[in-house]
Amino acid sequence: MARKIILATHGNFAQGIRTSLELICGKSTNVEVICAYIEEEFDLGQTVETTIFENQKNELLVITDIFGGSVNNEFFKYVERPNVHVVSGLNLSLLIELYTQLEITDSLEKLIIQAIKTSQETIQYCNVLKAKDEEEEF
Repeated sequence: MARKIILATHGNFAQGIRTSLELICGKSTNVEVICAYIEEEFDLGQTVETTIFENQKNELLVITDIFGGSVNNEFFKYVERPNVHVVSGLNLSLLIELYTQLEITDSLEKLIIQAIKTSQETIQYCNVLKAKDEEEEF
């Protein structure tokens, strides 16, 4: 079973972050994007259903932008399928870790849990860190 990443977001965020991923990691062959609501006639339900149907034989890692948003909610309908993993909160550090480890991990579930933990640690309020560093210097 092949593994694929689906980046699914509101607007062009998915395409933009895939561009950033490829700038850092090189051309990605197993990453697809869904940029929701760019076109007036876009049907999210149909797009997600088609994506799930076309990837029945693949292990899918779907990463969405906002937990509880329409894109996330539409994919959430499929989380009971054994080949579908849905993660919300797409960011570049999360994506890089998942992408670079995707093909070599024994457990996609363990990889996802670790990547989320690592990604959470990279979210920092830098002003506070700077002030703390300056305090420690004295």
